Amino acid sequence: MTSTITVQGSHTAWFDAERATLHVSAAFDGPKRDEVFARATSTAADVTGIITPLFDAEAGPVTWWSSDRVSVWSERPWNNEGKRLPLVYHAAISVQARFRDFDALSRVIEQLAIMDGVNLGGIDWDLTDERRTAVTDEVRTAAVADAIRKAGTYAAAAGLGTPTVVAVADPGMLGDGSSGSPAPAPYERMAFRAQAMDAGGGAPLTLTPEQIQVASSVDVRFSA
Repeated sequence: MTSTITVQGSHTAWFDAERATLHVSAAFDGPKRDEVFARATSTAADVTGIITPLFDAEAGPVTWWSSDRVSVWSERPWNNEGKRLPLVYHAAISVQARFRDFDALSRVIEQLAIMDGVNLGGIDWDLTDERRTAVTDEVRTAAVADAIRKAGTYAAAAGLGTPTVVAVADPGMLGDGSSGSPAPAPYERMAFRAQAMDAGGGAPLTLTPEQIQVASSVDVRFSA
């Protein structure tokens, strides 16, 4: 008599970040629309003036950058007595830059952090596309191996023969509702930590990227 075993294999691995995308915005507000927009435009130009000399698509330290989002809006705030105040105008221009050299990234952040109107929106740590594809394949392979080991354990415990693979699928795709667990995100960008070695500000900024998590799950059906 042939028995069916259906299991889910999984694997998670962690890798050092290879790229970092810095998000920056130049933002101002005030009573006059044209002045607010002019200040934002001028400051955004100063930001890109720091980044563009570092740009080289192959060698870096900046391998890509853009400044393609401009927002201008107004509002009439209320005071603490419930009265409407005159219009306040806001203008914001965003800039993003991808670094392969994290020391250069630290130096740029130090320059931008002291500029009036510049907001540092955070960093996305990343792998290169080639590395991400390679490690995702490795993790998926390990997830299948985990399923095979698990099925072997179940078969041995039940006194069955060596399991033979019948079907392999992403979680929930075997079509019988046997797997209720969603597939984990195969690739996760983590946050970053930044610190100055000297509280007095004398030492350069150091960045500590969190490692990149790559995870995979797979449903495998066996006969034994």
